[in-house]
Amino acid sequence: QLQLVESGGGLVQPGGSLRLSCATSGNTLDYYSIGWFRQIPGKEREGVLCRNYFSATTNSADSVKGRFIISRDNTRNTVYLLMNNLTPEDTGIYYCAAEWVPNFRPCSLEVGEGRYRFWGQGTQVTVSS
Repeated sequence: QLQLVESGGGLVQPGGSLRLSCATSGNTLDYYSIGWFRQIPGKEREGVLCRNYFSATTNSADSVKGRFIISRDNTRNTVYLLMNNLTPEDTGIYYCAAEWVPNFRPCSLEVGEGRYRFWGQGTQVTVSS
C-alpha cells in the first residue's frame, strides 16, 4: 500500500509562491505517475498538474499553465508542486495522487476516471492579503 503525505501548504499573499511536497516512506514512487489535484470551496475536486514517470511529460490545467511546475526527486521519493504568482482563486486543499503506470501512457487530470488509486490527505493553501 502506497502512502502519500503532502506538506508545504500555508498562507501566502497574492503574487507569492509556495512549494508543495508529496512524499512516501517505506516505498518508492518509481513507475508511478503523480498528479496534483485541488478542492476549491464550493467546487468539485479538479486536476491541476500531473507527470508521467517514464516520459516526464506533463499535463496541466489551463488555469495554472505558466505558473505551476511539477518536478520530482527520485532519490528522495518526493514530487513537488511549485506554485508561482498565486491568486485567491488558487485557495483550496491540494492533494497528490499516484497511478501505477510502467509505460509512457500520458497522465490524467480527470478525477472521475478513477485512475489514481493512492491519495494523500491534502494540504491547505490559502492565498489572501
